[in-house]
Amino acid sequence: MAVDIRLPSGRKRVTDSLSAIEEKHLVAPGDVITTDTGFMRGHGTYMDEEKLTASVAGEVERVNKLICVRPLKTRFNGEVGDVVVGRVTEVQQKRWKVETNSRLDSVLLLSSVNLPGGELRRRSAEDELTMRDYLQEGDLISAEVQSVFSDGALSLHTRSLKYGKLGQGVLVQVSPSLVKRQKTHFHNLPCGASIILGNNGYVWLYPTPGQQDEEAGGFYTSLEPVSLSDREVISRLRNCLLALATHKVLLFDTSVLYCYEASLSHQIKDVLKPEVMEEIVLETRQRLLEQEG
Repeated sequence: MAVDIRLPSGRKRVTDSLSAIEEKHLVAPGDVITTDTGFMRGHGTYMDEEKLTASVAGEVERVNKLICVRPLKTRFNGEVGDVVVGRVTEVQQKRWKVETNSRLDSVLLLSSVNLPGGELRRRSAEDELTMRDYLQEGDLISAEVQSVFSDGALSLHTRSLKYGKLGQGVLVQVSPSLVKRQKTHFHNLPCGASIILGNNGYVWLYPTPGQQDEEAGGFYTSLEPVSLSDREVISRLRNCLLALATHKVLLFDTSVLYCYEASLSHQIKDVLKPEVMEEIVLETRQRLLEQEG
C-alpha cells in the first residue's frame, strides 16, 4: 500500500523586491484614519468625536478629499459594466432571478437577452411562455451589469454574443476582492483552455471553443465529450486558482498563466499540498515582479 509521506522543509525567503512594493494602509474596525476635518466620509467609515474612523477591516482608499475603506472580504457590490458569472435560481414573469454572490439576487429581464436567431423584436406572450426553453433553474450564465436598483440589486443583460448560457466546464468560487478589474475578463489561455473571470468572484473554466454558432443567440451549449487532455488542463488551472486565492494573489490572465506554468513540474493533485502551493505561488509572484520591473 502506497503511503504519502511529507517531510518538513525550510521556508524560502521572499526576495527583497517583494518588500519594495508600496505598503497598503490597512485598518481594522475602530481604527482612527485621520483627525483632519477637511475630508469627506466615504463607505466603510464613520465620524467619532470629529475623528474619521474605520467601520470595517480593509484598505484605505483616497480620492481627492473623499476617504473610504475597501473591505478585504465582502459580498459582491456590482457596478455598471461589471462582468459576472451567475446561476439561475428562479424563473418569474418576464425575468429570471440569478445568484451572483451579492446581498440580493440579480435580475435578468426577458427584454435584456438575445432571442435565438438574433432577431430584434418586442417580446410577446409566446416568448414569455417559452422562457424555460432558454434558461431554467440551475443554468450557469455569463452576463454584464446593466444597472443597479435603488435597493442594491443588479439588473443584468446578455445582449452581446460573448455572454449567455455556459456549457461544460468548472466553476471556482473566490473572494470578489481578488479579481483584478481589466478591460476584458474573457481570456483564451495558450495552455488550451479559456477562462471567464467574473467580477463577482465566480471564475468559469472551460475548453476553448471552436466555431461559435451565432444563430443560437447565446443559448447553444456543446454537450460533446471533453477530451482527457482538456480535462487535465482545466483541473490543473482550477487547483492553481485555489492556490492563488489561498495566498491572496490578484487573479488576472497573466498571474493564472504564470501559476499554471510553475505547477507543470508537479502532478495535478499535488498542487493542493500546502508546501507545493507555497512554492508555485512564490515563483508566480517573482515572475510578476520581474515583469513589472
